[in-house]
Amino acid sequence: MSEFINNASKRKDALKAIIRKLHAGESVESLQEEFNEVIAEASASDIAQAEREVIAEGLPVADIQKLCDLHVAVFQQGLESQPAPESVPGHPVYNFRLENEVISRVLESIEGSLARVLAGDKNALKSLRLAAGNLNLIERHYEWKENLLFPVLEKYGFEGPSKVMWGVHNDIHKAIRNLQSLMNSDPLDLKTVEAEYLDMAKAVRDMFYKEEKVLLPESMNRLSQADWDMIKAESLSLKKDAATAEPVQEEAPVVASEGKISLSTGALTQEQINLMLTNLPVDITFVDENDKVCFFSQTSERIFVRTAAIIGRSVQNCHPPQSVHVVQGIVDDFRAGKRDVAEFWIQMGGKFVHIRYFALRDAQGAYKGVIEVTQDVSAIRALEGERRLLDDKA
Repeated sequence: MSEFINNASKRKDALKAIIRKLHAGESVESLQEEFNEVIAEASASDIAQAEREVIAEGLPVADIQKLCDLHVAVFQQGLESQPAPESVPGHPVYNFRLENEVISRVLESIEGSLARVLAGDKNALKSLRLAAGNLNLIERHYEWKENLLFPVLEKYGFEGPSKVMWGVHNDIHKAIRNLQSLMNSDPLDLKTVEAEYLDMAKAVRDMFYKEEKVLLPESMNRLSQADWDMIKAESLSLKKDAATAEPVQEEAPVVASEGKISLSTGALTQEQINLMLTNLPVDITFVDENDKVCFFSQTSERIFVRTAAIIGRSVQNCHPPQSVHVVQGIVDDFRAGKRDVAEFWIQMGGKFVHIRYFALRDAQGAYKGVIEVTQDVSAIRALEGERRLLDDKA
């Protein structure tokens, strides 16, 4: 046993050395030749552990993200020898892999239409634009990972995918939006469209490989059947129209007499509190003093996706790497008493979204957490004049 541990330790050290050499600029080919035996024996778990440790030792996550494609290229020999995760129809992994197949067909459809347009077939332009619209499937695919799989993996101490893949997701999101904008421009710059598409498609297909050979095997090894059951149930809720989404049911808290919970200005039943929170025209998320997400309101027109999987998750892990420093800065300022409110406003999907963070403090002024309040204020901004009476026709 001790020999196995020593060998595993040496293999991990060698993998970390490979990663550091990649970041120092050495070529994939030279590393494959130098570390051939180590690479051949490397498992997805070995690679993930090595990446996790070099991050802990100070290698920036952003740098890992930039070169994760090279990591896969170096370790591809070892990864190829591993069987695909076991899955059956209806299992989240089966559905996840099926989505990759559908996305592959979308890419092939775009490539076929693009080739015809480049060959001078103007009639293929409409097909090209329609096919490009289906790229939104990729964004929903990544949304599933970010809101369901990543939080559960983090509960097992496996945070590498959410720290690295989420950043890559954001880059692909931007590439898709840019490509769709280019395809709808007039006149159409075909050479630019082709170049942008090829870069985007390569990133998407590389992500297929990382999911199939690293993320899914690791998930199958770590997650319990109860985890998969929860993910399956939450997957269905993510696919529902926001207007029909059902409120998340929390465990019943300890209540006061007569089935009501005593509050500072009244008493309400659990049902009444839930109805009130889910019918407010705002989305609410509560994070406690330990930076853990404790609650979110599942309103009928929720702006940003939330799932039950984030309960107990560190708020820093609920945001992509590019914006974690902003969130951390707000929380640090709240905790230090430097500010009590932070607010932002953005334009998104035809909505004008107002996002506010409020520090929560007890009667003695001790920091108790933060509440995030998000609202589409488009209709409010458009109000003019006065309306003093109810208009039944409105």
